[in-house]
Amino acid sequence: MTPQWRERLRLPALVVLTLAAVGLSLLVGYVLPQRPMVVVGGVALILVAVAGLAQPLLLPLLAMPFIVVGARVGGGGLDLPLGTLMLGLAFLPAVVFAARPFSPTLLRMLWLNAVYQAATLFTLVANPFLANGVDWFHSWMIVSGALVTGWAVGRGGAATLGVRLFLGAVVVIAVLGVGQGLMRYAQGNFAALFPSLPFPMHKNFFGTLVCFGALIFFARPSWLRMGKGVAVAGFLICVAAMGVSQSRQAIVALAVGLLLIAIKGRGERRRAWLGALIGIPALYFVATLVREQIVSGNQHNSFFQRLTWYGDSIDKWRESPVFGNGLRYWTQPQHPGAFQPPQVFFEVLATAGIVGLVGFLIMAAGFVVVLWRVPGLTGSIALALVVARLVQGQLDLYWVAPTTAIPFLLTGVFLGVLERQSVQVHPERARVAVGAERR
Repeated sequence: MTPQWRERLRLPALVVLTLAAVGLSLLVGYVLPQRPMVVVGGVALILVAVAGLAQPLLLPLLAMPFIVVGARVGGGGLDLPLGTLMLGLAFLPAVVFAARPFSPTLLRMLWLNAVYQAATLFTLVANPFLANGVDWFHSWMIVSGALVTGWAVGRGGAATLGVRLFLGAVVVIAVLGVGQGLMRYAQGNFAALFPSLPFPMHKNFFGTLVCFGALIFFARPSWLRMGKGVAVAGFLICVAAMGVSQSRQAIVALAVGLLLIAIKGRGERRRAWLGALIGIPALYFVATLVREQIVSGNQHNSFFQRLTWYGDSIDKWRESPVFGNGLRYWTQPQHPGAFQPPQVFFEVLATAGIVGLVGFLIMAAGFVVVLWRVPGLTGSIALALVVARLVQGQLDLYWVAPTTAIPFLLTGVFLGVLERQSVQVHPERARVAVGAERR
């Protein structure tokens, strides 16, 4: 889409939003006495949408810090994390006004996600219920929607600010978590931390979130313009937060991510050795904890409990092996006692069957291959984030937001940065792209 067309779209969009605002004002008198919060929310959405059209980068930038917020809003079975809602709002101006053309790497990732989405269409037909369709769109949004939104930030020249906003939000959450953990330790309570501030979080969500922050602080790409001291402090705070969470999934994900940066980030020899020195002992530490759980024979610990959950998930898959039981089948009354399988392959099998699993494997393997080919330290971080999330999904819930959206949002930013740098080095590429759009 050319800049001329984007400008042409802006006026009709403003007209539509104005008409929506007028219609909303007419409904205020009727709805306000019964449901005042609905009116307030509708007005807020209109104002945010108008602001997004006036400055297309505003909403994608706001999505960077808000993506970490897991507190849910809404109701009636359609409640969403606030971070996911913000991502949805940011996607609209991003997909319309983001710089074109998309880079080949971004296009490949979007097509790979389309393969998975096409594979899961079969379960929508086989299992027609509302949550199935809603979750199908939600899965697309937290991968492709996040990639495009991140691309708008990176390609638009706001990557440094956007990633700093994300890291700032992560550090605030990490500091609050460490503070809560230390208070519990002072009281003699050394159990895993489920933070309550700034909003209630599961320990694995908390641990995974600070894991992403730790990986970026560790890599510290030059375009982030962050001093070494700040990066080291941020890394240590995130690692400390991960420690108080006691999230083994996050520790394994961090170790794998650090090792990938160490292996792929050629030219960063010192950082590579440091990544190996941190990552390998972390993996050994987690392996030791798991071995102790196995040896204990306690059938109620997390290791044996997961084995039970995996078996239950396989039993549920056997009820519909080809197309699965539908996305979010565990919310339906015809599946009493069902739960979201805590492992990505078992979840895809149970929800979308063998067809869905094939699509997921193509997508996941394709992401790794595509990102492995992206050069430099920035490409290494993108690969580490996506693989870290895939690793964490082997031990916990995967298709949840915002933890799945975050690595793809950041990957979109990184790909946008690389494309912007490439165009600055080779300005003839921008002229060729504009000419192709006009034709």
